Amino acid sequence: MDKYLPVLKRTQLFSGIGEKEITAMLHCLQAKLHTYEKGESVFRQGEYLNDIAVLVHGSLHIQRDDYWGHHSIINTIHVGEMFGEAYAAPDSGAILNDVAAIEDSAIVLFDINKILTTCPSACKFHSTVIKNLYFAISAKNRSLMQKLSHMSNRSTREKLMSYLSEEAKKQNSSTFSISFNRQQLADFLSVDRSAMSNELCKMRDEGLLQFHKNNFTLLE
Repeated sequence: MDKYLPVLKRTQLFSGIGEKEITAMLHCLQAKLHTYEKGESVFRQGEYLNDIAVLVHGSLHIQRDDYWGHHSIINTIHVGEMFGEAYAAPDSGAILNDVAAIEDSAIVLFDINKILTTCPSACKFHSTVIKNLYFAISAKNRSLMQKLSHMSNRSTREKLMSYLSEEAKKQNSSTFSISFNRQQLADFLSVDRSAMSNELCKMRDEGLLQFHKNNFTLLE
């Protein structure tokens, strides 16, 4: 666990808290470290959670397969990001999606009840974690709203332009890289991969963008 302290310190959940204080809080919050190999499931649809999780190594996909086997990527979880909080509250029900490791990964689980209940020592850092949890949930809601704005577009081209434009703004550059390969991007936008690849080629030929693998440049 100690080797991940620098990662935890950089997370939004522990923003403003030093490594020494985080070490003391790990016991208070009943933190548990779990590791997963590439392709292994972290959580499965239908499970019930009592913890929130923070990814400290690797990367994960929140994904879903429907009855006919169609695969959709809901989101990508990067190092330092929190997940599972939507299902850790009482009466929130079972999780609706799968979470899978797309490379060797490690997560730290925190008991949600320990986070929300101030410990007997009433340390000032505990209240900071509660405040940070609220801010992290707010940021995640904004991210989900951004995805909904992409998905609300009707055509494959409109979805691509919305997503790529948002990534350019986020990275503050017309040249940027995305974390998805072609199939993952198609799954994320819920479009056919072949149709999406054809649309990207048309957009390139029309002088709207250039691309190589997961690197893009938007042109005026």
